[in-house]
Amino acid sequence: MNGKKKAEVILVVDDDDLVRMTLSVLISSMGYHCLGASDGIEAIQILKATDIDLVFSDIAMPNMDGMELLKYIFENHKNTDAIMATGFSEKATYADVIKAGALDFIKKPIDQAELEAKLTRAFRERSLVRRLEQLSLIDSLTSLWNRRAFDERFPEEVERASRQRYQIFLAIVDIDNFKGFNDTHGHQEGDGVLVALAEIFGECTRSSVDMSFRIGGDEFAVILPQTNADQATEIIQRILLKFTERNLGKTTLSIGVVPCVRNRELPLEIDELRMRERGDQAMYEAKKKGKNCVVCRL
Repeated sequence: MNGKKKAEVILVVDDDDLVRMTLSVLISSMGYHCLGASDGIEAIQILKATDIDLVFSDIAMPNMDGMELLKYIFENHKNTDAIMATGFSEKATYADVIKAGALDFIKKPIDQAELEAKLTRAFRERSLVRRLEQLSLIDSLTSLWNRRAFDERFPEEVERASRQRYQIFLAIVDIDNFKGFNDTHGHQEGDGVLVALAEIFGECTRSSVDMSFRIGGDEFAVILPQTNADQATEIIQRILLKFTERNLGKTTLSIGVVPCVRNRELPLEIDELRMRERGDQAMYEAKKKGKNCVVCRL
């Protein structure tokens, strides 16, 4: 393997066939993967079917102009950026397109060097923004996903599982006796317990499939897609056993495991809340049973 990075995908939108083809050839020669559309309506169909990194669009077009397309992208494709192009005689200004959500603006006729510079800058900024977004979703102590990430990912994963018709389970994990451990041994040792549990998640869950989160001080969640009740329980029991083997003072784990079956009669946000409440209830049931156990509520 040479580690070559996948080429960014750019969609060129222009009603002039010659301009569109010329731009496509030019942009492809810069190392990007290029697609083309003759107007905003065709562009929307491509956006729905393909992951597009950046749209490079003319503003003046029939059927749906560039500003209407920009509004659609801004509202529906948050991971897609846009650079707008316009002739000198047109009224749209730099301020207009930036306010509407574009990343940049370029005047026609397009200068090759300026285009290359703007694309390079656009993808550099995209990379920086994505990195900052990623950092905002990570718990700084454990390097697990944080509560904000869980709030975003859980409904997405539930909806995907329902759409693709596979099972998905949620585990709510709480560290028993953690406050007492902190009071006795100090917060630095307490942090060590949290980090140890995060390491155990990494050892026991399936890489690139399961997702582990720190959602509170000593509360964690694990999303287990594409699994059944026996497999989910086996993974969680393994976490419990590994944690017990670490012998971290009087701390143990209480874990609730629940299937997440989408109820289409309910809005997703209400259905998702219902699932999370069931996970919490199963976890509290484990505590009532004496802690250091797993309760799976099917």
